[in-house]
Amino acid sequence: MENNPKSVNKVFFSYLIHPQIKFETYEPGEKVILLLRAHPVTQLHWIINSIILFIVLFFINFILPSFLLLNQIFVLNVFILVFILSFIWYSFLNWYFNVGIITNKRVIDVDFHGILYKEVTVARLNKIEDITVKSGGYFASLFDYGTVFTQTAGTEANVEFINIPFPSLVVQNINQLLGKKHGSQ
Repeated sequence: MENNPKSVNKVFFSYLIHPQIKFETYEPGEKVILLLRAHPVTQLHWIINSIILFIVLFFINFILPSFLLLNQIFVLNVFILVFILSFIWYSFLNWYFNVGIITNKRVIDVDFHGILYKEVTVARLNKIEDITVKSGGYFASLFDYGTVFTQTAGTEANVEFINIPFPSLVVQNINQLLGKKHGSQ
């Protein structure tokens, strides 16, 4: 794990090494090795859409005065602004709370679907049989992000980390942990 890039402990981190966190299913003696989120570049689509919506709202305000009264324009602007800001807030929360956690005992994927539904997939290190990295496209190569799939034995759930930074280093870390687990047994 010495060859990992430096983690940046900021609000918008997407690759954090040895974070000092605890989570819902934290077990005693468990150490968090990596905390992963989707690469920030993969979030540009909703950021650009939000900017476009603000620009459209700005231009609509030049056209509306000829059709509507001032108080109607105000109400319409408030409604549209609430819609845009809600979209931004929901998109940010969706990015921020969809995380992958790699510990010395388990690999955990936490996915939020909507606001009220959460799915947590856990695979113990001794159950992992195969790890696959998929990365394709110009931006994925340029910004070094991809998807890591961990396949488990039998009917155990498979864990996937989608669009995470440095996927090959994540696989190296998991392989090192697997080597330690198999070496200690």
